[in-house]
Amino acid sequence: MRLPFFFVLLTVMIDAMGIGLVLPIMPDLIVEVQGGTLASAAIWGGVLSTSFAAMQFIFGPILGNLSDAYGRRIVLLVSLFVMALDYVVMAIAGSIWLLLAGRIVGGITAATHSTAAAFMADVSKPHEKAANFGLLGAAFGVGFVLGPVIGGLLSEYGTRAPFWAAAILSSLSFIIGVFVMPETVTDKTRRPFSLRRANPVNSLRAIAELPGIRPLLWVYFLYSVSIYVYPAIWAYFTTERFGWSAQMIGLSLGVYGIGMAAVQGGLIRPATRYLGERVTIVYGMAFEIVSFLLLSFLTNGLIALLLIPITALGAVVTPALQALMSRATPDSQQGELQGVLTSLHALSMVISPLLMTSIFAQFVKPGTALYLPGAPFLLAMVLMIVGFTMFLRSRPNKS
Repeated sequence: MRLPFFFVLLTVMIDAMGIGLVLPIMPDLIVEVQGGTLASAAIWGGVLSTSFAAMQFIFGPILGNLSDAYGRRIVLLVSLFVMALDYVVMAIAGSIWLLLAGRIVGGITAATHSTAAAFMADVSKPHEKAANFGLLGAAFGVGFVLGPVIGGLLSEYGTRAPFWAAAILSSLSFIIGVFVMPETVTDKTRRPFSLRRANPVNSLRAIAELPGIRPLLWVYFLYSVSIYVYPAIWAYFTTERFGWSAQMIGLSLGVYGIGMAAVQGGLIRPATRYLGERVTIVYGMAFEIVSFLLLSFLTNGLIALLLIPITALGAVVTPALQALMSRATPDSQQGELQGVLTSLHALSMVISPLLMTSIFAQFVKPGTALYLPGAPFLLAMVLMIVGFTMFLRSRPNKS
């Protein structure tokens, strides 16, 4: 089962790369096909990011349920095949509307994380599941780090080069999958597709009714919206404020991704062991609030680069919040809880790009009353403070 295992991890990594691969070249690409200023490009960048995330929010549960009905193999392979074609379309797109269509299709094909997790559950023994799900998270983290770095490096060969690279990777993964991916859904475990069961809203309502969970869900959502200011605005902010190149933007995003992976993979265990989940969350959110404040008014690119490892310390919040909510949730609803958190994260990826890029455009457009490229970080700080206050007042019940 090693080759199928590798194939699923590779699929998740490519999905994550699809999110970050285009970030460094997006400002130049939008100006290339649409014209206009960096401010108008930021608005369209927010639309493209939001459409991608919206499709993940909608189709994540749908693809997961389709894989229950028709199998993991067919869902993953079809998604990879369509993804490869989509990257080719985006590589030759000559209009902003074709780019938008490409990101919509890309969001659908990248919504296979639930299917990959279902495969892991199918092939794992009970005592292996936590470790194997951790490998999925690691694969996603590696992809999210590699995406911006590769996108920045390939930008030397033009704004379309990252799309051609992604198309080749997706095609190779599809070919591997055709030969090595088995079907793990049997007639005994197969169940009919239900659109009602695939609706994330119904799961959210059920989890929110658990004692003490509702405010923590709000904290998780506000944290996710505010923290997404980095991928949503970083390329535009650093171009405007520091004059960074696409290569430098990709490198900085890669450093941030490595920092997050190191914190979530290494620091979170001793932090929660010695401080507990609640104190860890308090320190993590405090780090983020201070980082947002500094970035709002920073004018030195070198200091911004040096600040990245410090901002990454706030990455302890997400796993600590998940652990806190998991302990307050009955065992019979653990899977439902994780599905709700995934949906909330996707929803934040829908809202944050539009919100943050609109604020950025307002404060950098010609003739603006107040020039402040870091304004989105101020908004993120306010949202983080609201979430921080709600967290301090929350007291979840332990099941």
